[in-house]
Amino acid sequence: MRPAILDPLFSPVSTLTGVGPKLADMIAKVTGREDADDCRVVDLLFHAPFSLIDRRNRPGIALAPQGSIVTIEGRVDRHVPPPARTNQPYRVYLHDDTGELALTFFRAKGNWLEKTLPIDEQVMVSGKVDWFNGRASMIHPDFIVKASEAENLPLVESVYPLTAGLSPKTLRKAIEGGVARLPEFAEWIDLSLAQRQSFPSVSDAFRDLHDPRDATDLEPQAPARRRLAYDEFLAGQVSLALVRQKIRKVPGVPIRVKGDIAAKIIAALPFSLTASQKSAVEDILKDMAGEDRMLRLLQGDVGAGKTLVALLSMAAAVESGGQAVLMAPTEILARQHYATIAKLANAAGITVDILTGRTKGKEREAISERIASGEAQIIIGTHALFQDTISYHNLALAVVDEQHRFGVHQRLRLTSKGISPHMLVMTATPIPRTLVLAAFGDMDVSKLTEKPAGRKPIQTVTVPTERIGDIVGRLRSAVVDGKKAYWICPLVEESDVVELMSAEERHAVLARELGAKNVGLVHGRMSGAEKDAVMAAFKSGEIRLLVATTVVEVGVDVPDATIMVIEHAERFGLAQLHQLRGRVGRGADASTCILLYKGPLSETGHARLSILRDSEDGFLIAEEDLKLRGEGELLGTRQSGTPGFKLASLEAHADLLEIARKDASYLLEKDPDLTSERGEAIRVLLYLHRRDEAIRFLRAG
Repeated sequence: MRPAILDPLFSPVSTLTGVGPKLADMIAKVTGREDADDCRVVDLLFHAPFSLIDRRNRPGIALAPQGSIVTIEGRVDRHVPPPARTNQPYRVYLHDDTGELALTFFRAKGNWLEKTLPIDEQVMVSGKVDWFNGRASMIHPDFIVKASEAENLPLVESVYPLTAGLSPKTLRKAIEGGVARLPEFAEWIDLSLAQRQSFPSVSDAFRDLHDPRDATDLEPQAPARRRLAYDEFLAGQVSLALVRQKIRKVPGVPIRVKGDIAAKIIAALPFSLTASQKSAVEDILKDMAGEDRMLRLLQGDVGAGKTLVALLSMAAAVESGGQAVLMAPTEILARQHYATIAKLANAAGITVDILTGRTKGKEREAISERIASGEAQIIIGTHALFQDTISYHNLALAVVDEQHRFGVHQRLRLTSKGISPHMLVMTATPIPRTLVLAAFGDMDVSKLTEKPAGRKPIQTVTVPTERIGDIVGRLRSAVVDGKKAYWICPLVEESDVVELMSAEERHAVLARELGAKNVGLVHGRMSGAEKDAVMAAFKSGEIRLLVATTVVEVGVDVPDATIMVIEHAERFGLAQLHQLRGRVGRGADASTCILLYKGPLSETGHARLSILRDSEDGFLIAEEDLKLRGEGELLGTRQSGTPGFKLASLEAHADLLEIARKDASYLLEKDPDLTSERGEAIRVLLYLHRRDEAIRFLRAG
């Protein structure tokens, strides 16, 4: 049960004054929750401002710099309404000792303006000043108050990330409502640590976060930020430590096999294993043969053959009489794993089933029965694999692909399915050591360092968008030659806010240039069936050019695709570009990756594209990316924090992660069930950070 002290913070956002269903949907979107039902008041507390507007600047009209936000006190002189039925603005003129200012309003109601800005009234206005032909103007001031009510004008305002349709004022009001609900918590941080680090209390930290007085309050090293970052790390490390504690409590079921089934799979391969694949399989088999449960991370660059290592590990589980699951983050990837694995598994006499959110009705029932009876030996799927309705006959091994797209919680729910399955986590995003620690705790790591035999290097070139015509010409001749290509765009549809070429618009242009029958489109808003149909057409060669958003980033396998064009490459993270590039170069033909960028590039943008052009080593690229962009981008999480973290950042707060790790293990050594006074406070911390699954582990004891 969540402690009652948190109830006000875990009420739906729609319980805040002025937040109706439409606004609740927008708040859910901007705070990264799935929908309004899932969005709580606490999500607003973690939605941090990224800059501020300072209205303390009062230079006088004549001295107001062009484009700056200023506050002006002056007397209203006259109103100039627009002529009837014209699109001209309504203007109100006021003056101070230094000059005259025109307040400009489009589509404004004259009677409202007469009431708000009566002639001869002394008023204060705040907003951005523009100069035209030596005259100062302020279009739609942010604030208008009578001088006698000046205390109602907020002098310093936080600026937050927004979404279409959500106004800054409305969001700020909702956040203020959330901050007002903060209770005073019992302290969960060791007091000597709090003093050493000059941490404020948690409630004060949230208040300070949302009420910055100057730019230094917004920096990662501001005391409020550091305090909240530490809390996030501590919640994460305590969760991971509880999982490990639980995993250790339940002994593993040793898997010791001769390797007959694996031998059949290897015999069916058209190539031999690389040295690092062999050593990864050895590590895994050795771990699974021990008394403790295996918890291993398999890192392999794009195309390094992780799926095969996973299959050989699953074959051992099956040979010992158990079942194995492979969980992928997307439907496309799950179906692709199924296509790759089923062929090889069938050669070795293993039955393989696939279960995703799209499996419905009778088909779903039949698969569930096969899983429960043990007839299904390897099951591949999405998070549908660990829904409560699915029960396993004897789950011995769980393999999780692209782990950073799943929370620790989902990993726990999956492991809680078997008595105590061994766990192998795979990622194609090479993860630096500090990040492994934050996302996984102390996991054993195997790395696949070579590419399978026969893979040719990919030639990478950078091209400015002005030369897009040349690229289209080159694709035209490639399509005539029967080649296949990808064209990746950053957005699904055109947006006024960001001038990026959308997938839909680019698809229309390329279909016109290369013939509609040759060009397909895949993006995240299409249904699973639509995506599959387009991917199948691309694979079979009906479609020669696939225009897509980053849904193809992970694991799409079309070996004869040899050209990858990435539009607005400067907008993508390095690791993401590296992943996308890995979709080509999978067959025997030489491949090219074209990074289209819009100049002028920033220094960082330039550095990133150069690293990619000069290297195909994913581990090197990951380390560079961490230096250049921060870990949130590295793992493809939208906000700037570490995966699952809203405010903590490994670059800025690495020292705190190390302290939190030691603190968590010390705490659980002394108080494994969190029943002490500090333990009870830590439970509140875990709930506050939505780490409920970890608490369930405590109760399941």
